[in-house]
Amino acid sequence: MMDMSASRRPFDNQKYLRLQSGKILERMEQFGGKLYLEFGGKLFDDTHASRVLPGFEPDSKARMLMRLKDEVEIVIVISAEDIEKSKRRGETGITYAQEALRLTDAFRTIGLYVGSVVVTQYARQETAVQFIRLLGKQSITTYKHYSIEDYPKNIPLILSDAGFGKNDYIETERRIVVVTAPGGGSGKMAVCLSQLYHEHRRGLRASYAKYETFPVWDLPPEHPVNLAYEASTADLGDTVTIDTFHQIAHEEIAVSYNRDMESFPVLFDMLKHILGASPYKSPTDMGVNTIRRCIADDAAVCEASKQEIIRRYYEAQAEWRKGLGEQEAVGRLETLMAKAGVTAEARPAVGKALTRSKQTGGEPAVAIELPDGRVVTGKTSDLLGAASAALLNALKKLADIPKSAKLISPEIIEPIQHLKITHMGNKNPRLHTDEVLIALSICAADANNSGAERAMEQLEALKGCEAHSTVLLSRIDEQTLQRLGVNLTCEPVYQTKKLYHK
Repeated sequence: MMDMSASRRPFDNQKYLRLQSGKILERMEQFGGKLYLEFGGKLFDDTHASRVLPGFEPDSKARMLMRLKDEVEIVIVISAEDIEKSKRRGETGITYAQEALRLTDAFRTIGLYVGSVVVTQYARQETAVQFIRLLGKQSITTYKHYSIEDYPKNIPLILSDAGFGKNDYIETERRIVVVTAPGGGSGKMAVCLSQLYHEHRRGLRASYAKYETFPVWDLPPEHPVNLAYEASTADLGDTVTIDTFHQIAHEEIAVSYNRDMESFPVLFDMLKHILGASPYKSPTDMGVNTIRRCIADDAAVCEASKQEIIRRYYEAQAEWRKGLGEQEAVGRLETLMAKAGVTAEARPAVGKALTRSKQTGGEPAVAIELPDGRVVTGKTSDLLGAASAALLNALKKLADIPKSAKLISPEIIEPIQHLKITHMGNKNPRLHTDEVLIALSICAADANNSGAERAMEQLEALKGCEAHSTVLLSRIDEQTLQRLGVNLTCEPVYQTKKLYHK
């Protein structure tokens, strides 16, 4: 694991905040009037970026917008079809509709102005109607955008009263309108283009730009950062490629990805019809990405990106095993690992966990790699699951407490087990990671148990640690380790042969 204690981190986050906010202002001044800025990726909790760019803070993009807060207005886009399907975010398990509400709260908490929510592909779906009513009760302005037949190819229809013309015009107050969404496929670009159409029909100046964290346009397609982007979208089949439009127009090498390359000719024609001439000659021209200029240690970033590809490989295997993913994604990730020149053995926690499992006759085992490179393991016992045991052993190691020390008194564990089995209907008496932390915090309140208190003080040090399990963990263990900032991977194997797994 990379040592992040050094003052000079591989990615210069402060420089990024300065350059990125300046680039957005520069683009706004370039065209004048209102700028509709399509924001790809996560504005909050961008853990992918923080893993592949060590030093990038997960909320960097939101913090960058805070520098422009007096100029910025947020518009959140959500598809009515995603509402109807109760589409969920994989890492949190909440629906896109719930994520839209969470995002609104998060923006407001840090002082960013949320102007409205746009429901796209609206066709009076019952759940979409209910969602709009819910927003109305919270005094959140909503707008409806509709599906357009043969979009985006039929430009005459799109740029007519029967196309963009029938969409609600979004009333906005500020010069930079950030268009974001709970997840991909919500229709952000179409909302931006619809607004350009309406603004210019009203004789108002408006322009469009796109901010995507990845792929990084001025790094080669085979750079590990861009390969890691492909790994993160393996389920979608995104590929990073040379931007041939940019190469022809500017005689400069730049990269984009397949979906932008496929849609650019249509986007170019739309902008030409709406604005009179397209201000952009390539997908790269649309972007305002300054990531490359903020990488201070390319070798460290490459290594972090390779580790992310391995993580994504295990994640895809687990999703396939659970019936939530496709085998094709696993195959793509195997290809990306070969391109990056890495194997699963490059992840230290993997080998340690598998070895520990063999030593215990194939029982589940978990290994955690600490910030200084040391690896601790945990196995299943009568009292604890493997993840719980590994977590306690990691805290002991970080606090320099002997492994044999008992941090949690049996008098605390036994009542919890009794509650689980006798009153809560559980068949497994072993403590999960969340239950271990609660028990540990109770013991830490005991003045005679200084070890438990010292262990609790090390929880923050787990952030960024790498862990591997020889079996698929329960959702509660996954979530607890995720909240602690631990990057978990699992072998695609269930602990039991049951058909139903919680």
